[in-house]
Amino acid sequence: MTPARVFRTVAIAEAITWALLLVGMFLKYVTGTTELGVTVFGMLHGVVFIGYCLVTVLVWVDQRWPFRVGVLGLVAAVPPLATVPFDLWVERRGLTRDHWLTHPDTNRNAAERVVCWLLRHHRLGIAAFVVLVAAMTAAALAVGPPVG
Repeated sequence: MTPARVFRTVAIAEAITWALLLVGMFLKYVTGTTELGVTVFGMLHGVVFIGYCLVTVLVWVDQRWPFRVGVLGLVAAVPPLATVPFDLWVERRGLTRDHWLTHPDTNRNAAERVVCWLLRHHRLGIAAFVVLVAAMTAAALAVGPPVG
């Protein structure tokens, strides 16, 4: 998979789970019919949110985005549905390419070396991604739900 496709996939997934959470919140707080939507979609959105943030950092490092673009990518996960316009914005500017840039002979820093290793050992990289998402989700659950 290309960095552009990976990023687009998680950006869309993040927006969809945001929309589902908003529906759940409408059912809970406006109609008062059920809390199930917030419970299920809140958890799903939390997991996808964490995944989006990790993929954003991966693509940020690999595609050598400027600092402000990487931070904007992370901030785009906070407002509902903003990840899709951000994805379109970086695509229009040619900031996500159809190939991974990080190669063993072009690594400039430690972050690029880590990304290169993860890409060369993609099965272990995917496993590390899943473990990291699970650990971060567990930590968020231990802290508790957002106040509101």
